[in-house]
Amino acid sequence: MRMLAGRLHLKERSLRMETVEVPEPGADDVLVKVAAAGVCLSDVHLIEGGLTPRLLDGDVVTLGHETAGTVDRVGERVEGWKLGDRVLLQAGQRDRRGTVFTRGVDYDGGWAEYTVARADTLVAIPDDLPFEQACIIPDAVSTPWAAITATAQVRAGDPVAVWGVGGLGAHAVQLLRLIGAAPVIAVDPLGPARERALALGADVALDPAADGFAERVRELTGGLAVAFDFAGVPAVREQALTVLGRGGKLVLAGIANKPITIGSDSFFNYLELSIHGHYGSDASHVEELVRLAGQKRLDLAASISDVVPLAEAPAAVERLQRKEGNPIRLILRP
Repeated sequence: MRMLAGRLHLKERSLRMETVEVPEPGADDVLVKVAAAGVCLSDVHLIEGGLTPRLLDGDVVTLGHETAGTVDRVGERVEGWKLGDRVLLQAGQRDRRGTVFTRGVDYDGGWAEYTVARADTLVAIPDDLPFEQACIIPDAVSTPWAAITATAQVRAGDPVAVWGVGGLGAHAVQLLRLIGAAPVIAVDPLGPARERALALGADVALDPAADGFAERVRELTGGLAVAFDFAGVPAVREQALTVLGRGGKLVLAGIANKPITIGSDSFFNYLELSIHGHYGSDASHVEELVRLAGQKRLDLAASISDVVPLAEAPAAVERLQRKEGNPIRLILRP
């Protein structure tokens, strides 16, 4: 049996929609019929060359690390899963040595009609959680959740700010409000992004280029407990460091591939500031978010900017590159 898949040819950095064989699950694997797959800025970076798989065997990979669907077939050693079970797939898996392989980067992902997943990377989802919302929980939602709860260890009442209200930052705003951070300040140069942040629960939305920006942040907070960079822009880090309060943290969730500059070590040391790198999430963070969504504490409906056929994946990538419509997440549906 054959299927459609969005395949990235790394030598040419070319995304091609191709007809390939449906993969065969191994003894410990599950074949999943894909119902929805997210289009992430990381996918764009892979296509453009900003990211390169480190652990891929070969030079062609099916993209897609945000995937949800139904169990279609199980391997002979798999227990606990049956035909038709609704699932999302963790965005990666560890081998016996602890090395993390990322789905849709280091091995074939979910931009396809079917995909294979190791059984222990499946997470059951509630019947009333739409696939389009479930698929983005790994990465788009779990990455900011892990940054907030694990790396930054935000507490209720902490004054915080989020720079970059895109696919990750928009969820960060929503999740920070969920856990009780206050105030939650959204920072973005785009007016529509600031409006979206307010709709998602930000207390204030500011333009980073506005006159008196730093004074306004200090007026609102007395100095931030945590500043989150989801933009991956050097200027963001420099600005954020100037508005941290004593003991404040700068969390780098965006990737700039540039040096980090501390304007004054005396200022940095006196206030006992710190900078923390952050990448991805653990399996437990995805499971926590599925429970929150199942309990109706987390509504991701507003995150789904559009749903398009799998065959239109290249066009969806172009929309994200152009930021057409300022999307949070575009979803592919086989």
